[in-house]
Amino acid sequence: MPIATPEVYAEMLDRAKRDGFAYPAINVTSSQTLNAALQGFAEAESDGIIQVSTGGAEYLSGQSVKDMVVGSSALAEYARVVAAKYPVNIALHTDHCPKDKLDGFMRPLIKISQERVARGEEPLFQSHMWDGSAVPLEENLQIAAELLEECAKANIIMEMEIGVVGGEEDGVANEINEKLYTTPGDALATAEAVGVGEKGRYILAATFGNVHGVYKPGAVKLRPEVLKEIQEAVGAKYGKEKPFDLVFHGGSGSTLEEIREAVSYGVIKMNIDTDTQYAFTRPIAAHMFANYDGVLKVDGEVGNKKKYDPRSYGKAAENAMAARVTEACEHLLSAGKKIK
Repeated sequence: MPIATPEVYAEMLDRAKRDGFAYPAINVTSSQTLNAALQGFAEAESDGIIQVSTGGAEYLSGQSVKDMVVGSSALAEYARVVAAKYPVNIALHTDHCPKDKLDGFMRPLIKISQERVARGEEPLFQSHMWDGSAVPLEENLQIAAELLEECAKANIIMEMEIGVVGGEEDGVANEINEKLYTTPGDALATAEAVGVGEKGRYILAATFGNVHGVYKPGAVKLRPEVLKEIQEAVGAKYGKEKPFDLVFHGGSGSTLEEIREAVSYGVIKMNIDTDTQYAFTRPIAAHMFANYDGVLKVDGEVGNKKKYDPRSYGKAAENAMAARVTEACEHLLSAGKKIK
């Protein structure tokens, strides 16, 4: 199937909300990790979301270029070609874009999609995330309203974040404290500023103790009931059940019970990066340890070309990451629910 059109993406999100499941959103940084994600979704018979962060986009452009727009655009074009060979729908998304990178990442990409749509083409990406968690809520919502208007012109869905995700990602670090929990007041202010769908569709990353990075189960103090509280507060005012389409960030180390509870409150997208990074890297490490005298020219020998050929360990890495993506689909209940 081709990359999801805006209409198919909207149907994907509507189905998840209606039927009580969520899509894994897999961060990728290369053609290999992209292929692994596609394989994992296909094996799970799940539609899905593939996304790229600012750092991932810069990396994709090449270390001598380091251009986020070039890298993310190249990924999107490559994905359009290879994804067509898989029997699932895939939406392309850009992850966390803070204020200081808007003009070098999100805004130019929105402009590209506006120009494509004006020519009768599909947008380059299906959604983009504005991360205003580091600025005061009032400023966050003001910028969100401006970006939502621009996204709507290109038939793009916007993601935004209220509250703060702890830990560190792409050089942005946040302390672990009470700011990790979104309040009903924050949610009401959000609905007032950007509406509940009538001003353009958006998905909302509301925080309930989420932390980026690597943590053992139980180390992160999640309170999924926070999501229920904000849905009820805004729903009561606007007469709409579960008015927000919610996103779960910083889920590494979460228990399956916590994940499923969050989904029951309206989470339709869960970001996965740390776990798939490890799944991809673990077989490479095993290959290097097991074949050290083949990948290295030890004691004047010539090594073994078959062992240091990147394909020899790249295939194992892709398969392991694909398996972790499939597992995520099963955890989030999207497995077997692709649009046919």
